[in-house]
This record gives sequence, structure tokens and C-alpha cells, in this order.
Amino acid sequence: MKIGIEAQRIFRAKKHGMEVVALELIRQIQQLDNKNEYILFAKDDADKQCITEQPNFKIDTFSSYTYADWEQFRLPKAVRKNKPDFLHCTCNTAPIKPPVPLLLTLHDIIYLEKVDFKGTAYQNFGNLYRRFVVPRVAKKSKIIITVSDFERQTILEKLKLPEEKIRVVHNAVNKRFNSNFSGEEVNSFRKKHNLPENFLLFLGNTAPKKNTPNVIRAFAGYCEQIKDALPLVVLDYEKALVDQLLSQEGLSKYAKQFIFPGYISPTEMPLMYNAASVFLYPSLRESFGLPILEAMGCGAPVITSNTSSMPEIAAGAALLIDPYKAEEITQGIISMLSDNKLRENYKQKGKLRASEFTWESSARKLLSIYELMK
Repeated sequence: MKIGIEAQRIFRAKKHGMEVVALELIRQIQQLDNKNEYILFAKDDADKQCITEQPNFKIDTFSSYTYADWEQFRLPKAVRKNKPDFLHCTCNTAPIKPPVPLLLTLHDIIYLEKVDFKGTAYQNFGNLYRRFVVPRVAKKSKIIITVSDFERQTILEKLKLPEEKIRVVHNAVNKRFNSNFSGEEVNSFRKKHNLPENFLLFLGNTAPKKNTPNVIRAFAGYCEQIKDALPLVVLDYEKALVDQLLSQEGLSKYAKQFIFPGYISPTEMPLMYNAASVFLYPSLRESFGLPILEAMGCGAPVITSNTSSMPEIAAGAALLIDPYKAEEITQGIISMLSDNKLRENYKQKGKLRASEFTWESSARKLLSIYELMK
């Protein structure tokens, strides 16, 4: 077969969830499959070295003014030129009028459940775009892939699709997310980013589902109850936004307890997880929650939510809390930090759980689905 793979933003310098998943699967496909021919369609960007061409794997990059223009007009034109047997779109959306049969990876349908316009202008536009496109391309897709049993059931109920049309290919953990780093390596990382010996870690985000305001409130509540509270390291979030929320709620005295190290590269994230005392992931809604497994693989005990896919992914290897209740997040932090036996138990369970998800296994499942597209 000649297989087209769309991964528009895979060459961006700062990759996030869906681009990371696409990159990991493509790298595995390049190792596992030398029988089929591949053409990758992507936007030209800074990190073109992350994937290289092979005899059976070519790359076609092109730019456009907008995401929608690239996907709805430039991509179909490139597909018609290259003539693959089918097109695999990896990041939720696809051309409304695909020129070849379509395989769609639908990571989630959060944007179909509600649009509250509490995100940035870019996020709001993206949600509206997906809200328009996804129901249409889902009906046209021959097969839909999603990333958890929870999300599969959600898609079935919301889009009223046949059960046999939706397959699950779980996300996985890169082997670099492990606890095999030496104490010297972890300490060197701490010094480089001016981090203390012990701290809580949180991946902040302006997306409403990431629950950042409630995490800030919960952490302030922890500081109020514990005399020598550990600081909270916050990634991907602006200090000014934290200060603003603390000021609004009369909690500015805890502003010094927050640490903002700036951007941490993907290659350094395993060291960040290794350095953390506890990892907080109390999201409101996730289709998978890849950082849960990444932290577990590195031996960081995890506090996550009892909602959506997170109990499925954690499978008893993380402390579950109600993310809508700040006081419950607070108590989760206190319980985890005050009980060494509990913390060690979640460390060991987490390592075992993370080991069950490999990108090779996920790529093999994907290749078996490619065979069904013949």
C-alpha cells in the first residue's frame, strides 16, 4: 500500500500531546514496516530533524496562512498529487472532502460537549473549527481510532456511529521516561533550573479543562495548613496569571511558593519528573492523560482525577481526587506528602502501570488497522 499520514504540526519546536503521539507512532512505523510506502504531510517548521526520510518514507511539507486553509485546501491538493491509497489524519480533524478513503484519529470530542469560550482566542477558534469539522469527517471516515475505552464510548454516544467503526489504540510511554537517572544527573538538572530539592510539579495550561485555577486554590489551601509547605513548580503557565488569581482571592502571601522555571524541553522532562516529590494532574476532562504515565514511569507519585479517562489510565496506581473540589486536591497533597508508605506504594504501582504501555505495541495495533483500509 501507499499510505498518507497527515501530521500538520509535527515539526513545531514545542510539541504537545497530539504531536508527541504522532511522532512516537511514526518513528515506530519506520522501524517496523519496510513493506508499505509512506508519505507524510506536514507544515514546514523549525524541528524538521525529528523525522527523516527513508527509502519507503517520504515527507511533503508546505505552509499556509491558517490551520484551516492548510487542512481543507492545501492538504487535499497534496494528496491528489501523491495519490496514496488512503489518508490517516492524526490530530482530530481532516479535510471535509477527502480525495481518498479516510482513517481518522479522534483523540477526544471535548469541544462537542461544550464551548465556554474561557480559553484563549486561538483555543476558542480551534474548538469552533473542530465543532464544525469533526461530525462531518467522522461520518466520512472508514475507520476511527481513539485513545481510550472511555473516549470510544463517549464518541459512540455523541456521534451515533456503528461500534465496529471505532478502534482503540492506547497512547504509550517513551522509554526515556524512567527512574534510571543517577542522583548526580537529577541534582545537576535541579541546579540548572534553580529548583529546590523537594517540590510539587504541575503542568499548567490556559485550557479550562486543565483546571489550573482550582489547582492554585488547592495549593494555597495546602500552604495554609502546613507550616513548611513544599513549593509548587508550574510549567506552561504565566506567573502573572497566578499572581492575578492569588490577588483576587486574597492569597497573595503565598505567591513566593510558586516557581516558574520556563520551558522545559521534552528531553529534560524525564529529569523534571524524577526531581519532583509529587506530580499533580487534576484535570477536569482527558481522553487519555499521557503525563500520568510519563510521571509514573519516572517514579513520581501521581495525584489525578476521578473523572473521564483518568481512572482507566491510572488503574489504581495513582491517588484519585474530585478535581472540582479544591479542598479535596489539598487533602490529596497533604496525604501523599505526610505518608511515606503511601507515597512509596504509588511510586511502585506507577512504575508497573507505565511499563504496560509501549509505543511499539501501539504501533503494531495501528499497522493492523492499516491492513483493514485495503
